[in-house]
Amino acid sequence: MRADPDPPLLAPAGGGPGRRVAAAVLPYALRASLLVSPRPAALLVRHVFAKGGAATAERLQAHAPADVRSTVDERYGEEPDMLLDVHRPASPDEPLPLIVWVHGGAWVGGSKEEVAGWCRVLASHGYAVVAPRYGLAPEHRYPTAPRHVMAAIDHVVRAAGRLGVDADRIVVGGDSAGAQIAAQLGAIVTTPGYAGAVGVAPGIGPSQVRALVLACGPYDLGLASAIASPAGRLLVRAVLWAYSGKRRYADDRVFGLASVVHHVTRAFPPSLVTVGNADPLRPHSEALVERLGAVGADAEAVFFPDDHEPPLGHEYQFDLDGEAGQRFLQALIAFVRAHI
Repeated sequence: MRADPDPPLLAPAGGGPGRRVAAAVLPYALRASLLVSPRPAALLVRHVFAKGGAATAERLQAHAPADVRSTVDERYGEEPDMLLDVHRPASPDEPLPLIVWVHGGAWVGGSKEEVAGWCRVLASHGYAVVAPRYGLAPEHRYPTAPRHVMAAIDHVVRAAGRLGVDADRIVVGGDSAGAQIAAQLGAIVTTPGYAGAVGVAPGIGPSQVRALVLACGPYDLGLASAIASPAGRLLVRAVLWAYSGKRRYADDRVFGLASVVHHVTRAFPPSLVTVGNADPLRPHSEALVERLGAVGADAEAVFFPDDHEPPLGHEYQFDLDGEAGQRFLQALIAFVRAHI
């Protein structure tokens, strides 16, 4: 799966005239929408993302082992979006270490169903893997997403005996926007005062979160203006306005806390960070790893040379038919085993 070097979600997955028309029309639709509201643009991005997500889900399911059992749509709260899936190896009955995987989608799209195959692959290595649904923008504004995911973790911890998980050995991971949410939860649990400032109360302690796995995420909102293409900048503006609820989102103090790179300490959970060499979000991962090193936190990176061929775009890790995707999967499993 080779993604374009332009910002993700600019066109549906696949080639042909439909893709070219969508790529040509979308910037104008975004610009017109943003004269009044981010909602139409956000819903358009969600629609475009769903097309690519369906294709990704199909490819991942082809790698999903048969000996994994899944419980879907378990409710973890009263709000409509508060549902989660649990994936476990079919044979072991003892409590298993827990991986919570947060799906991406630019905070306006994506679904737990799209990453079900990925979660089943991870579960086959001896883990209970939980994939939560969370409230999406523009219907839900920040910090609903991290609040929902934290509530999902709290629910699983309370139901650890029934679900067969070891609540003292938790890894939180995610892709794209889900990686930002996972990183933010890491800061909520470990950075003094941060949880109160964000408005998300942690129900677990630092000792329970053994590690983070962060794939292709955005961790510094200040880098939004660095996107090269005009269409990409419009996309970022639409998404961040929809997620924050503020046209001038850069001036909002609480929303600024979503720039996790500025709120990490030495106590931040050990982190495995990856990004493709052609991913427009690459500077975010590089900045996060640099910052974690500066504060003395434990960070491992799976990065690629500038000239890597084929170029690895956004969410490259989900291409398990490719060498790079398999390389990251093996690095992920080794990292998780080392920390839990």
